[in-house]
Amino acid sequence: MASLDAEVPRASNWNLPNLITVVRILLAPLFFWMLLVDNGADGALRWWAAVVFIVAIATDGVDGAIARRQGLVTDLGKILDPIADKLLTGGALVCLSILGELWWWVTIIILVREVGITVWRMVELSHRNVVPASRGGKLKTIAQSIAISLALVPLWTVLGDWIFWVNWVAMGIAFALTVWSGVEYLVSAWKLKRALPASSTSTSGTDA
Repeated sequence: MASLDAEVPRASNWNLPNLITVVRILLAPLFFWMLLVDNGADGALRWWAAVVFIVAIATDGVDGAIARRQGLVTDLGKILDPIADKLLTGGALVCLSILGELWWWVTIIILVREVGITVWRMVELSHRNVVPASRGGKLKTIAQSIAISLALVPLWTVLGDWIFWVNWVAMGIAFALTVWSGVEYLVSAWKLKRALPASSTSTSGTDA
């Protein structure tokens, strides 16, 4: 009879999803360099910078899907994945602001939200409290990826200046979802903190 206490083998940190995440992190400096060296000239480097960003950000869903499907979810992956995402999106926003293509106050508010919520989720994870991504958080991620991609690709050189209106609307939607999802997480944090005293004294194991 097999022992019920037999340990389930843990996934190695050196797996395909984590490798994809590391590649995404390594692509970030290359993307920053190409975007800033172009310096708003809308030349070949600007197009290639946009391509690198789009390819890198698209792998976010790929590594997560592989990890879940093949049972390769690791603590290292949980740490590296948000770092890679925030590095790419946050860095892209900072670069756009440096180039004068995005208001700094928009970038700062988004960065404060992203860094603050990520740090909070990591702290909760260290306490074995998994904070799942909210629906607003998932929509925010998609909206940010689309808005930043549109802002990076110099479509105005091909389609005309009207495309700026599309870019501004897309960025506005991403900004609104970023703030909204941040408020959602703050409410969740408040509820979690409020529930901790009750859970420490309760023996029923049910939610209040």
